[in-house]
Amino acid sequence: MTQKKRGKTKKKAKTKTKTPPFSNSVPPAPPVEPEATAPATNDVLAEDALRDILGRLSVADLLRAALACHRWRRVASRCLPRSAPLLGYFFHPTAPGLPSPQPFCKDFDPHAAFAPFDASSPRLSLDFAPDADRFLLMDSHQGLLLLHPAMQLPDGVLPRLLVLDPATRRRTLLPAPPRDTLPDDRRWRSSRHYVGCALLSRAHPGRLCFKALCYALDGGHPRAWVATVNDGKCVWRALPRATHISVDFDPYWFEGRCVHAAGKMYWHICNSARLLALDPATLRFSDMLVPDFLADHFCMFRIGETPEDGRLCILAVANQQLQLWVRGEAGGMSDSDNGWVLERVIMDMDVVYDAVPGLPKHDDKHRFWSVWPSDLDAGRTGKAFIRTWGYGRYSLDLNTRKMERLATKRGKNYGHPMFAYTLAWPPAFLAAPEH
Repeated sequence: MTQKKRGKTKKKAKTKTKTPPFSNSVPPAPPVEPEATAPATNDVLAEDALRDILGRLSVADLLRAALACHRWRRVASRCLPRSAPLLGYFFHPTAPGLPSPQPFCKDFDPHAAFAPFDASSPRLSLDFAPDADRFLLMDSHQGLLLLHPAMQLPDGVLPRLLVLDPATRRRTLLPAPPRDTLPDDRRWRSSRHYVGCALLSRAHPGRLCFKALCYALDGGHPRAWVATVNDGKCVWRALPRATHISVDFDPYWFEGRCVHAAGKMYWHICNSARLLALDPATLRFSDMLVPDFLADHFCMFRIGETPEDGRLCILAVANQQLQLWVRGEAGGMSDSDNGWVLERVIMDMDVVYDAVPGLPKHDDKHRFWSVWPSDLDAGRTGKAFIRTWGYGRYSLDLNTRKMERLATKRGKNYGHPMFAYTLAWPPAFLAAPEH
């Protein structure tokens, strides 16, 4: 017999299958197809609704929104304001100076400064043009600045002109008009007196394509030279003398800078009852008479535009009142004075005098000669700039009658003149193709 092996027999270990927790016998559900994403909010907005939203933005935010997509750019181009936005003011700071009878302070900084209009305005400067300190500001128009040499030139010599675009930081230096632009130039050179220069127009907001002029008196009659600039290439041409306008006084009384107002250009003449006007479309000079009432009373006046609708207007001091005259309508000239109508009396000048710190209270003659309006704000803010002899520089709101001191952080006054700087309008990326 075979003997059975004694002892414990080893049982085979059963393999156990580990079941994951929370498992069941139900097969997993098939994956769910993702639903189509809903269109973006700006795609479902109707054209009128999007235009209403964009129309409520500030100009700076509107330009940023226009960069979002082609559709927003198209709609934003229809929401742009007609007038270019004001960014701020360029000027040459001046030392405070001392009151009369001390000499009038002419200590100005050759480096032009920029004062932004508000907190959202960019901080511009002319540091990209290191030679700008050898030139003086003469005009600001359509995003460009025009400067002529600070050093006085000999009689009969026309200057070089410096043109800057602070927004894009580009510059170009225009040569003086060549003598061969005028066949009989030698005939007039001995009697020529250079008066000033100005910007005429800009062909495209994204390029340095513009027209500028300088003008002089040749034999007692105005003559202009026009420069056409196309991306740095400059061509000068001389215009005939305006023989219908005679200058029988010292040309020194002409102001070299012009005022752009109501589509034309104007030059003030000190101690005169007229202004020199130029139509940029026809390049024809003409005389503009001020109201006889102002001429008879030897009143101080400045020409400009009304802030509401851009009408031609004159701000004058007459009968110790600050008055606003506007150019009369074509159909209602019966009560006009040389085509001008007194629209309103803004305030008594005594209110202005009393708001100037340090001005004597009981010396009427001193008060009259020490404070005067220097310009209407070309930025059409509804303000006028007040200049003084030794008492600072101010802005006056013609509606609220509030005066504000204009001084730099270093204590210098905002210089005269103050050039309102606006963007080239409309911006290049929103300009129409034909521009």
